[in-house]
Amino acid sequence: MIEVLVVDDDIRVADVNAAYVARVPGFTVTGTAHSAAEALRLLDAHHVDLVLLDHYLPDGTGLDVVRHLRERGHQADVIMVTAARDVATVRAAMRHGALQYLVKPFSFSGLRAKLEAYAQLGSLDEGGEAEQAEVDRIFGALSATAPPELPKGHSPTTAELVRRVLREAEGPLSAQDLADRTQLSRQTAQRYLKLLERTGRVRLTLRYGDAGRPEHRYEWGT
Repeated sequence: MIEVLVVDDDIRVADVNAAYVARVPGFTVTGTAHSAAEALRLLDAHHVDLVLLDHYLPDGTGLDVVRHLRERGHQADVIMVTAARDVATVRAAMRHGALQYLVKPFSFSGLRAKLEAYAQLGSLDEGGEAEQAEVDRIFGALSATAPPELPKGHSPTTAELVRRVLREAEGPLSAQDLADRTQLSRQTAQRYLKLLERTGRVRLTLRYGDAGRPEHRYEWGT
């Protein structure tokens, strides 16, 4: 399980963010903090993998927290979760080593996308060397965005099923492959695949056979 510390000066917002984290498989909340000092105390006392960090705190800033935790030797990763949207703060967060920056207000799906991208990094084998394709995949994971709002007539449950099957597949799938794995009709599978391709979450490739039209095959893009 990935241990998460939620830091926000607003107790209600911290509780909502913690509840969001708890809904994402593979993540658990170590604690919540409402000030820089409290956050650093918890980091000293508990193992934490990831900090969801607000910038505006009553006794400092989120960037102060990042600087102090590095000075103390803590290796926890940081995702800024804040209403601060000025370019100077965003760039400073990048320079301080924040992996991601999520601007308030945001939806559960927005935070979930960041957490799932972070989990992908944790699943990588840190031994050996990375080829350029692997480097691109790592940086692509870090830039993951929330899935878009679905057009009318599309089911979020079905869309999530299609996304999950594509993410877990070992290679590209055709619409018929997806239909067989999800028990959807081929037409429905094709409709959702085209939707995900248009949003950039799925890559389309063509497989040419001996004769006839090429087969469309789809692969999760991050």
